[in-house]
Amino acid sequence: MTFAFIAKHGDIWTVNGLCEVMEASRSGFHAWFHRPARARAILGTKLITVIDRSFKASDRTYGMLTLSVV
Repeated sequence: MTFAFIAKHGDIWTVNGLCEVMEASRSGFHAWFHRPARARAILGTKLITVIDRSFKASDRTYGMLTLSVV
C-alpha cells in the first residue's frame, strides 16, 4: 500500500522525499515498481473497468451486473 501511494503521488513530490517521509526504502520501491503485475491484480483491474462501465451505462444506479470473465 505504501509503494502504491508513492507511485501515485510521485509526479507531485519526489520519490526520494516520499520514501523518506513514509519510511520506505527507495530500492524496495523501485523493485516493486518494476516487478510484473500479478495475475490477480490484472484481473482485479479488468473487473473494476467492467463494473465502472456497467455503473455508468445504468445512469449511475444500482442494478444487476453480469460478468463474463475469460
